[in-house]
Amino acid sequence: MDILSLSLIVAKVVVIFAGLMLMVAYMTLFERRIVAFIQGRKGPNRVGPQGLLQPLADALKLLSKEDVTPAGANKIIFNLAPVITFVPALLTIAVVPVADNLILFGREISMVISDINIGILFILAIASLGVYGIILGGWSSNSKYPLLGSLRSSAQMVSYEVALGLALVGLLMVSGSFSLSEIVHQQSSILEWNIIKQPLGFVLFAICALAESNRIPFDLPEAEAELVGGYNTEFSGIKFAMFFMAEYANIIASSAVITTLYFGGWQGPILPPIVWFLIKVVFFLFGFVWVRATLPRFRYDQLMRFGWLVLLPLALLNILITGIVLVL
Repeated sequence: MDILSLSLIVAKVVVIFAGLMLMVAYMTLFERRIVAFIQGRKGPNRVGPQGLLQPLADALKLLSKEDVTPAGANKIIFNLAPVITFVPALLTIAVVPVADNLILFGREISMVISDINIGILFILAIASLGVYGIILGGWSSNSKYPLLGSLRSSAQMVSYEVALGLALVGLLMVSGSFSLSEIVHQQSSILEWNIIKQPLGFVLFAICALAESNRIPFDLPEAEAELVGGYNTEFSGIKFAMFFMAEYANIIASSAVITTLYFGGWQGPILPPIVWFLIKVVFFLFGFVWVRATLPRFRYDQLMRFGWLVLLPLALLNILITGIVLVL
């Protein structure tokens, strides 16, 4: 590998991850303003014009807060848990193509950090790692409420990851590829988008992705009314911020994956591909926020019943229907 090739790879990593971190920062403002609008409130609008510097103020506040570690905590795991949660949330974006290939310095540059042919398997594998940070964070705190939150999270992740994986089987049967770039190229027109070929699979995947990110109505691991905050109760300062940022990184990554798998990715007329990709991602981010502002939280028994008795049978039914259609 020559110096230019290495420089281009480093540039892609820096640009894509810097863009993701910028989106994570402003997702906090985006969500607070949208929820305030839905609930008839103002939202943050004092720090900077229209509140645009609010994410910077939040960051400074969290960085300056005292970092407290409980006396009985396992200090090594307690410090590692936020990192274990945050890093997988960032890695997911590494296999998502954000635009069409570019010609730069006489070379064709793919607009994805790593264009591997098992991209979907990579996403499923990385997504399943995030729960370890939550479980270890709750356990290492040596406190009963964080422990209960981490136990809830482990049961929830196992339940919904099964339906999540099965929801993708129908898509894989239709596309015949695990590569996200190949799946995007197969959706060259709106009539070929996978949302049309796999509507039930899309609904199931979107619901499971919402559950995987621990967002309302699936936020049982940190249900404030029952667990005081759940697995992150004992965390403060920058460690709490990493859990906080991991949640937003997860929903951004989920929106990017949904866009790629079911809505043609960066494909679209007139506008540049990256613009189409961002428009679709922001649309799904708005959907995540809208759900949070609208729906109540499940009871825990309802959460488990919905995963095993509703989503799992529907995912199996989707596979059956897809198989019959492909045969006929």
